[in-house]
Amino acid sequence: MIEFLVAKRQVLVGLAFLVSLLVGPRFLRAEDSPRPNVILIMTDDQGYGDMSCHGNQDLKTPALDHLHSQSVRLTDFHVDPTCSPTRAALMSGKYSTRAGVWLTYMGRHHLPAEEYTMADAFQQNGYRTAIFGKWHLGDNYPFRPQDRGFDESLIHGGGVIGEAPDFWGNDYYDDTYYRNGQPEPCVGFCTDVWIDNAIEFINKGSEQDKPFFVYLPLNAPHGPYHVTQEYIQEYDGTNIAHSRKQFYGCIKKIDENIGRLRDYLRESKIENNTLLIFLTDNGTTAGFQSKKDGYATGENGFNAGMRGHKATAYEGGHRAACFLHWPNGGLVGGKNVPVLSAHFDLLPTLAGWFGLETPNISWDGMNLKPFLEQKAQVGDRTLFVHHQGRFGQVVKDDRPIKYKHFAVLTNKWRLVGNDKKRELYAIGSDPGQRNDVSLENQKVVKNLMRRYEQWWDHLESERKFDYARTIIGSPKQKVVKLTCQQWHSPLAPYNQSHVLGGLRTNGMIDLEVAKPGKYQFELRRWPRELDLEIQQLPPEIARNPRKLDIKNKFLHTKGRRIFASKAVLEIADLKLESRVLANQKRVIFKLDLKPGPVNLKTYFVEPNDESVGAYYVYVTKL
Repeated sequence: MIEFLVAKRQVLVGLAFLVSLLVGPRFLRAEDSPRPNVILIMTDDQGYGDMSCHGNQDLKTPALDHLHSQSVRLTDFHVDPTCSPTRAALMSGKYSTRAGVWLTYMGRHHLPAEEYTMADAFQQNGYRTAIFGKWHLGDNYPFRPQDRGFDESLIHGGGVIGEAPDFWGNDYYDDTYYRNGQPEPCVGFCTDVWIDNAIEFINKGSEQDKPFFVYLPLNAPHGPYHVTQEYIQEYDGTNIAHSRKQFYGCIKKIDENIGRLRDYLRESKIENNTLLIFLTDNGTTAGFQSKKDGYATGENGFNAGMRGHKATAYEGGHRAACFLHWPNGGLVGGKNVPVLSAHFDLLPTLAGWFGLETPNISWDGMNLKPFLEQKAQVGDRTLFVHHQGRFGQVVKDDRPIKYKHFAVLTNKWRLVGNDKKRELYAIGSDPGQRNDVSLENQKVVKNLMRRYEQWWDHLESERKFDYARTIIGSPKQKVVKLTCQQWHSPLAPYNQSHVLGGLRTNGMIDLEVAKPGKYQFELRRWPRELDLEIQQLPPEIARNPRKLDIKNKFLHTKGRRIFASKAVLEIADLKLESRVLANQKRVIFKLDLKPGPVNLKTYFVEPNDESVGAYYVYVTKL
């Protein structure tokens, strides 16, 4: 089924490409103005208040402040409260759940194969396309960036550097990332690496008569907040929390790199015809220490007066920055545009404004061009936000849950609720969401709840919340690396610290067999790059040449041995077992499979009959 959907998507992409060839090059504001380049920067876990241009007195961000002063700013702009959902909505132009993504792991972060992406739209309309940074929409075919419209990709694995799919031991400095799917050692701090590669990519195409689309989803300032002392020493002697110092240090690094990128664009004389978009992906994490009521005051940090943070449905969880700067397109001057808008508006805006030929897609977003050009007034609109995260919880069902931490947004109101309560805020007069006026406005509550119910019913009827299955046996990816982060499990070990600690749990991985034949399944306790025996522990990580201010759980997790005596593999209607020897590094099973969907489960069984899943499984069609 997934192979059919991939083929269907390829047909749509191909049709868009043929139409673009027939139509020819598109021009924008004047006949002698070529199509613009596009750079889209999105930071990870930097909240709306985590920059000095939005009033933060503790944090200095001169490059962002300068961009803010020159840009058109969407001041009522919203995203999802967590990582993968925001990325799915941005890439697809749809609500994240409608696009099939609502969690950050368990395979529920896979952007389904049939979804047309922003990169597809640019690639099939003559743009060179690249991504450098954090993808977090799937690590295997058909979910990788190179499968979704990007000519060039350099990314880390998983959603955070140091998660289970990432190259073992990455810590933000001198890491190994994946270039077009292949591991490549890189030198320097992660943000420097992404910007260096973006500049190199732009330079490589300078002689080509093709514009570029560069997507820069920076993984910082998301934890573990590794940064050298020089970036936090200015906070010595203050009462700022240590984690916030590190967090601010990562943002300072980002700010430097944004300034460096803008200097390059200006010196290369391509700034005027480059649309530079900057946005944040959800509410802040370390920007303030939330009290029970969700507010930040004084020594607790700064949140631009908003309530809530990442992973909440209050304004502080999903209101984001969005700056757009493009001199040739008139997006200059430090102007505010207060239209209620969202991440999924960007794809239909770019496609419509730039004349990109795309398949007939039912986007949830709208073209913001009339508002950005200030030729339209703010009208009535309703948006929906929900947080489906299960962080630190036992997951009974990884499908979306109705009424789980949602918000209904209009120009005037914010309805915030869950399965137990509903709160209503007049957002214009109460931007901090301190005064719940639901009791005296029951008609408004009922009206907004009716809109939420209709929206949810539409999601359920269209998506059906099916698995987006990893494909094995396709020539697009000869060796498929499966990790415990993909387990559908009450407790999925998504981080390398969980693997190192030997978290005793297990789960199922959903797969799609592309072609019939014999397959090899290689079960491992550790990833291949460590080349360790199942019963071994990796050597203690002692590298810290840059004197990083490290308080990373991974680097301090105590390793736990697994004394496996037996390995078990269950797939389709088959169950295979094999003895495990003391010095064995892997256990290999070979079996015949038919095409179609299958579920995989593995076990390492110890002499006392306790078991744990194989954290890493490598699948090859023989």
